[in-house]
Amino acid sequence: MPSGRVHNSINMAVLLALGTGTLLASRAGLVTLTQSQTLQFSLGFLAGTFLLSPDLDLSEQRVNSKKNWGFLGPLWVPYGMVFSHRGLSHTWVIGPLTRLAYLAILVFLAVGLLRTFWPAVHLPALPDPFKWKLLVPVTLGYFLSQWLHLIADGIRPDHGLRRARRRRRGRA
Repeated sequence: MPSGRVHNSINMAVLLALGTGTLLASRAGLVTLTQSQTLQFSLGFLAGTFLLSPDLDLSEQRVNSKKNWGFLGPLWVPYGMVFSHRGLSHTWVIGPLTRLAYLAILVFLAVGLLRTFWPAVHLPALPDPFKWKLLVPVTLGYFLSQWLHLIADGIRPDHGLRRARRRRRGRA
């Protein structure tokens, strides 16, 4: 299995290739992307590569993604205790969603603690009205980074389904 450094290198090579291909395609008039869409996609992709890697399920150990969180890295240890390596956290849809859900829980806890113990603090709010369409490129970038990691690990999209089918056949 590739190391964290190899996973990051694969993702960055793909991002560079995508950027180059998109630039060439836009100059040829084949696609139209705004700078904002490109930035949002890239931020989602980079966050998925360096901060929210599927290998956070190993966060009790030394993992690049946990190190990239700096002093906040230990916050991911409970995630690693809940999810076994290459289990649910390494599935194509549920896995990336588990990391986003865990991150949302951490943010809600932090906001709750701040409001409880420091009520005068001004916290940023979502813009009104929140532009949901900005989530599309961020989400696409995030999921693509996750899927590249899984492909490099040799995990196919039907990973969990194949195991479930084998178990059912074994019982029959």
